[in-house]
Amino acid sequence: METIISLCKRRGFIFPGSDIYGGLANSWDYGPLGVALKNAIKNEWWKMFVQKRLDMVGIDAALLMNPRVWEASGHVATFTDPLIECASCHARFRDDHVTKEDDGSWKCGACGKKNGKTVARQFNLMLKTFLGPAEEQANTVYFRPETAQAMFVDFKAILETTRKRLPFGVAQIGKAFRNEITPGNFIFRTREFEQMEIEYFVRENEWEEHFEHWLTQVKAWINHLGVHPEHVHYVEIADEDRAHYSKRTVDVEYDYPFGQKELYGLAYRGNYDLTQHADHSGKDLVYTDPDNQSDKFLPHVIEPSFGVDRTVLVALLEAYHEEQVGDETRIVMKFPFWMAPVTVAILPLSKKEPLTELAQKIAQHLGGDFRVEYDETQSIGKRYRRQDEIGTPFCVTVDFDSLEDKSVTVRHRDTMEQERVLIDNLATYIAEKMKG
Repeated sequence: METIISLCKRRGFIFPGSDIYGGLANSWDYGPLGVALKNAIKNEWWKMFVQKRLDMVGIDAALLMNPRVWEASGHVATFTDPLIECASCHARFRDDHVTKEDDGSWKCGACGKKNGKTVARQFNLMLKTFLGPAEEQANTVYFRPETAQAMFVDFKAILETTRKRLPFGVAQIGKAFRNEITPGNFIFRTREFEQMEIEYFVRENEWEEHFEHWLTQVKAWINHLGVHPEHVHYVEIADEDRAHYSKRTVDVEYDYPFGQKELYGLAYRGNYDLTQHADHSGKDLVYTDPDNQSDKFLPHVIEPSFGVDRTVLVALLEAYHEEQVGDETRIVMKFPFWMAPVTVAILPLSKKEPLTELAQKIAQHLGGDFRVEYDETQSIGKRYRRQDEIGTPFCVTVDFDSLEDKSVTVRHRDTMEQERVLIDNLATYIAEKMKG
């Protein structure tokens, strides 16, 4: 993890948040390469799960919602973690994250002192704020702890405006907030994070086949990310550990450097959420079959949930490679081509015109179709190594021969092989290579 964190800061993937002011615990900013990587992942997810499907629509809901939403969903009453506190240094931990002795005592992970048996208290994970000029209880609102509820609250409006028939799904990519007791492990667990989530509405008697379909789709997405199959585990959650409304939940877990932990989740939520919101709002959220007006019911839901930040972390871990090249070690990020934050680097062999003028024209031309970086500093060898370290699939070297033969040298990241390609054919050549 330290190697990845160092690389991220050094190359502009992810920086510590508020760094010049001493930082803010577990706050991270995505830098120029990080935001390009994250956007590539989000765009590809949207393309795969929304754009290419006729049974999907999308929304982008507000971060702040009427607090009654969270009362109806159960978050106000039950969205809690067990909290314990060290009697010596007052550091706080989740009760289920500390190792206890047979007598119930535990050792503080911060100061190392032993604590006696402590009664855990429930700590609500929602972040609250206030609307209006006065910080009064009546003005209390919450930053959403998940993106799902807006898709249930907007269900009737989506149904009426899109005229979708069951089965169909609603997708959303957006921020969520949780006041985690013990955030950490870089971007794995933070208080501010981003989700890519789907609520797929089905008939109750068809939920099992749709669950299997979405499990297959989750596996296809993980494969598309380039994740090694041996690093992923599909864990069936036992009856006693599932939410009370769920008949089946599968957690997708990954072998992080700090252990096997959750990456994604797939849950069958029944019609619990629509039932709750219908009861609390007094609104009719029933679905009516267009072909049979007497067939009215509250749909059931399959929920595939994908964390954006955890996807970025896994992408970084999977891509990182060290290779021995002669007497030196080459660090190379072998992202899938579609994911790489920079697709093509344009590298003029000299800073002199007309070479730089030609190189800039090539960069501008390719910029309409690919993520392009232009770099004319340092030796060509050092520039190659930098592009390897940020995962750029193709380096295009513009040399003095390019002025005469109208060709450039294309270097391939994974093999380091080089080919001479006509400038007029360059965009087509890269597009074909991107397809694999």
